[in-house]
Amino acid sequence: MVPEKPELRGPKCSAPGDRMARKQHTPTRIVNQDDFANPHPVYAVWEITLKCDLACHHCGSRAGTARDDELSTDECLDLIQQMARLGTREVTIIGGEAYLRKDWLTLIKAITDAGMECTMTTGGKNLTEDKIAAAAEAGLMGVSVSVDGLEETHDLIRGTTGSFHNALWTVRTMKKHGITVGCNTQISRLSVPQLPEIMDTIIDAGASLWQVQLTVAMGNAADNPDMLLQPYHLLDLYPKLADLYHAGLKRGLHMRPGNNIGYFGPYEHLWRGSLEGEGHWFGCNAGHNTLGIEADGTIKGCPSLPTKPYGGGNIRDLTLEKIYKESPNLRVIRDRSTNELWGRCKSCYYADVCRAGCTWTTTVLFGKPGNNPYCHYRAMQLAQEGLRERVVKVQAAPGEPFDHGLFELVEEPLNAPLVETAVNLPQPKRAARLHVLNSGV
Repeated sequence: MVPEKPELRGPKCSAPGDRMARKQHTPTRIVNQDDFANPHPVYAVWEITLKCDLACHHCGSRAGTARDDELSTDECLDLIQQMARLGTREVTIIGGEAYLRKDWLTLIKAITDAGMECTMTTGGKNLTEDKIAAAAEAGLMGVSVSVDGLEETHDLIRGTTGSFHNALWTVRTMKKHGITVGCNTQISRLSVPQLPEIMDTIIDAGASLWQVQLTVAMGNAADNPDMLLQPYHLLDLYPKLADLYHAGLKRGLHMRPGNNIGYFGPYEHLWRGSLEGEGHWFGCNAGHNTLGIEADGTIKGCPSLPTKPYGGGNIRDLTLEKIYKESPNLRVIRDRSTNELWGRCKSCYYADVCRAGCTWTTTVLFGKPGNNPYCHYRAMQLAQEGLRERVVKVQAAPGEPFDHGLFELVEEPLNAPLVETAVNLPQPKRAARLHVLNSGV
């Protein structure tokens, strides 16, 4: 799961209960006008290791084994100082699983001591209460725990039995130790029918934030295309998400849709605004106020983007400042104009503001950005014309971290016969050890 990007209009307010818990704290990743006018990496998402203890069928980085050349502790500590000097305000550590790196607590403390907020995204499979208490002591401020369905579905998607119970135990235990805790959910064909029950479950566990994001055709998900929603599914999905948004607020849960949700449909004020209803999508922010860091020191404008062609250099060869300010691979999105748009996005009314939405989503579908069928406004416009779009896989991914295949876009009559194939995933492996059984929960 990828954390959401900073936002320009705003801040996006938390739910009333969450505001009280955080004492009116404005998230540091919120982008102000000065940040936008003077680009710098306000928010960094850092894959500190690719080692992972889950086997997720949608994992874009194909995490599992640590990279051979991951940064040393000293190199990481130097990178933290470089981020601080560039004005970074929040660093989210991810993996793989961040806690599988032996020095993860050292890095949390160093990020905090450098004046930045440290947060983490996790599946929580092998966290213990001692580890969570130590992370809180080191300065970890917030955690997002992945919950991708009810028990059977979550364990199937995550590839390991017991992962659902471990995730909910992690939510409860993080909250017990004073860490702000939310959940994130991949929206796939498997999880859509369970979204209301997922919301009930995470509220009961103690989450105050809920990030939802469409599953994207990268890495393992490119090998399992039947998991993906089709663009026309958005017509039914977004009214349901809007209902859940309002229902969640009444119960102290704030839904925070990810970067590939929405775009200028009737619920845009919910997805990108504050509780007062202001704000909208301002275009992809990769390389503008966000930064992605791979465990070997490769720098990208967004952690989700493919390493090729978006890797801008390595901090072993160049300073972070030089990569950020000068690398054309980081500037490509920052400097994008409507000239790079194609297909229906080229002639869209919102083209100059939206610029085809999430670069990650479109690049891994078509091998290039600039034409995004996963757009609510576009799906509605097509439906008015009696049309719909489908994406069809035509080329397999090579099987590398952050890789993708190729899809073609099919436009057809809205009432054309449609047969949707079943989602067939391997049954999850049985976990060798479940902390939930050892914790008394």
